Amino acid sequence: MYQWVLKHSSGKVRTMAIQKNDELIIEIQDIGSDGEGIGKQDGYTLFVKNTVVGDKAKVKVMKAKKSYGYARLVDLITASPYRVEPKCPLAEKCGGCSLQHLDYAKQLDYKQNKVKNCLERIGGFKGIEMEAIIGMKEPYYYRNKAQFPVGKDKEGKVIIGFYAGGTHSIIDTSHCYIQAEVNEQIMIKIRAFLEDYNISIYDEAENKGLVRHVITRVGFTTGEVMVCIVVNGKDLPHKEELIQSLCEIPHMTSISINVNKEKTNVILGQKVITLWGQPYITDFIGDIRYQISPLSFYQVNPIQTKVLYETALDFADLHGEEIVWDLYCGIGTISLFLAQKAKQVYGVEIVAQAIEDARKNADMNHITNAEFFVGAAEEILPQKYKEDAIRADVIVVDPPRKGCEESLLDTIIQMSPDRVVYVSCDPATLARDLRYLCDRGYEISKVQAVDQFAHTTHVECV
Repeated sequence: MYQWVLKHSSGKVRTMAIQKNDELIIEIQDIGSDGEGIGKQDGYTLFVKNTVVGDKAKVKVMKAKKSYGYARLVDLITASPYRVEPKCPLAEKCGGCSLQHLDYAKQLDYKQNKVKNCLERIGGFKGIEMEAIIGMKEPYYYRNKAQFPVGKDKEGKVIIGFYAGGTHSIIDTSHCYIQAEVNEQIMIKIRAFLEDYNISIYDEAENKGLVRHVITRVGFTTGEVMVCIVVNGKDLPHKEELIQSLCEIPHMTSISINVNKEKTNVILGQKVITLWGQPYITDFIGDIRYQISPLSFYQVNPIQTKVLYETALDFADLHGEEIVWDLYCGIGTISLFLAQKAKQVYGVEIVAQAIEDARKNADMNHITNAEFFVGAAEEILPQKYKEDAIRADVIVVDPPRKGCEESLLDTIIQMSPDRVVYVSCDPATLARDLRYLCDRGYEISKVQAVDQFAHTTHVECV
């Protein structure tokens, strides 16, 4: 329990306390980084899931800390004008769509402000002019990749779906409003297969059982479909029957198993065994065709990925004579975009399979001015600069959420390219890294946020 002494203008003093299980009425004034509503009670901050700015709500305190706490929504007294009815009946429980109850235009405002606030608060940048965020025309059924955990309920029935927010409890469903629609057919068939043949299901706590996850990928341009079953073993019994069933789905292209026998939260193991068809599917971003294997990193929203990469290409301002280094290049998605307008592109990626895919993708698109290196960007670039005196007119980075290592940023500064294009999925680490670069001679020229993940709190930025 926490107490505050409040002095009234009359001079009277009263003590107020907020503690667990208190029920309060608050107005939601802001949205937090995880999409939760933020309200205040006499200066005490409460985070409330499934509320939006403008809601007046009755809430119950679930956890009370010194200056803030967490509460759950008990009753909506007055609904915000920005509140909408989620399309998905499971939206409140599922961990996938934390903003589906918020009007989409307001979601875009929230993401634009999230980037701006990080630049100001973490980066210390003042007066940064941002381009208007680029949203989706149709913010549903946009994901080309899905990861479905498989489990059993208390009655021993097979369940397939998505994790509830912040847990490993599976919400059983075959339909998702942001995934490719073909996934519903796939999950119905896999559920029937697991039940009909009594296939054992993986138990996280015991590290026993066979089937752990189902991974799907869909080529939005080609229509090609991939299904990969993650198993705690070397094989899948009755696989011929599963193949026959899945091949009834139009455009089925690749069926495989992924071997993951580790007691871990990491979904995929390193070994993939093709059961039927090709070991990959293909898809296009713009005019560039890509091969995508189960282990490939490939942006999950192909429509907005095209927008994102076109923005990166525009910011790179290439005229055909530039040397470009693309760091954290994955399967060469941005590299091959850049190669269309650059003299030479060099890509660096730590995952060997991804580099193998990048080289195949370059060959498949008859691109001869792209070369790829396997290794950590923070090791390869400094080494190449020190030993080979490499140069760059433009450097593009698209790091994971943790951002860039200082050693890499230091090498970029030493190489002194004319332009650095930073593609980021985390505005906090983006702001940190930009501050580092700008303290050493660079300045921010353009900022463009792109909504890659409608109905979630995530945002991409160039």
